[in-house]
Amino acid sequence: MADMAAMVSEERLEQIAQRFAYLEACMADGSHADEMARLGREYSELRPVVAQIAAWQDLRRQIDETAGLLEDPDMRALALEELADLRARLPDAEHDLQLALLPRDEADSRAAILEIRPGTGGEEAALFAADLLRMYQRYAETCGWGFDLVEQQDTELGGIKEVVARISGDNVFGRLKFESGVHRVQRVPSTESGGRIHTSAATVAVLPEAEDVDVRIDANDLRIDTMRSSGAGGQHVNTTDSAVRITHIPSGIVVTSSEKSQHRNREIAMQVLKSRLYDLERQRARTSRSAERAAQVGSGDRSERIRTYNFPQGRMTDHRINLTLYRLDQIMDGDLGEVIDSLRADAQARQLAEMGA
Repeated sequence: MADMAAMVSEERLEQIAQRFAYLEACMADGSHADEMARLGREYSELRPVVAQIAAWQDLRRQIDETAGLLEDPDMRALALEELADLRARLPDAEHDLQLALLPRDEADSRAAILEIRPGTGGEEAALFAADLLRMYQRYAETCGWGFDLVEQQDTELGGIKEVVARISGDNVFGRLKFESGVHRVQRVPSTESGGRIHTSAATVAVLPEAEDVDVRIDANDLRIDTMRSSGAGGQHVNTTDSAVRITHIPSGIVVTSSEKSQHRNREIAMQVLKSRLYDLERQRARTSRSAERAAQVGSGDRSERIRTYNFPQGRMTDHRINLTLYRLDQIMDGDLGEVIDSLRADAQARQLAEMGA
């Protein structure tokens, strides 16, 4: 591990502490009402960092004070024992502080837009896309997140042609952003009489939800169409007469929403459109920063095959970090915690290595 002094200066730690104290004062006196949401978000993000700084500094202070007792013959034996324990805790405290100080993606704390589309494999790919939708819905439930379908087009056999959902809660994008890419499935389709294993794929995209300050859209750049929705089938038939389709003419992005309320449709569709445009800007910025791109888990390119779900072997493999787990049933049932934690830990390790270099 790189020396702590090489990773961060005392001056920077003091700047962080001063900024936190300033934010705390602003939150207390209420003099920045127009900026309270932004200041509150920054305050929440800095609070765990300041706590780690304080814990590290307190441990160093204890080490210095205990080392000073070595000169006292009556205290020397006890001081040596305590000093060994304190020094043993120092590497972990330094590591925790380094993680807390890693550059944050400001979008991590945001809600996310999830988009799933079948790839190669016909109806089997559409059925797999439906399985992925259920997997993410169940994972969201375990996290206590909100999961709202924006648009869903089903196939006659219960598969999905396309689905767009909004997931809201704490740190949603930060936990789901590594899910973007091509997900491959290997299994025997229910329609396969010969028992042959087929390979199909679905594409997942996770976008951070845009805020009004992120994207400015000229109304003249939009074409808004209101149409009768055919519904998704089953219980949704004839319940929706107000689907809204918004086309952003400069980019060619088309967004559809099929809620029952036409007003709500327009609001949802505009939110998804802003998120897609915001994502485009983030992608452009990322491609211009090769060092940052190299520090990510994979490229985030949606054409990149990131994971394989092998049903005959009950195996899931994430190809970016060579992680293989033989509990596919639980994963498909929403138990994604270990996978996501491993991806996040790998990304942090890459960032730490880059900082040390």
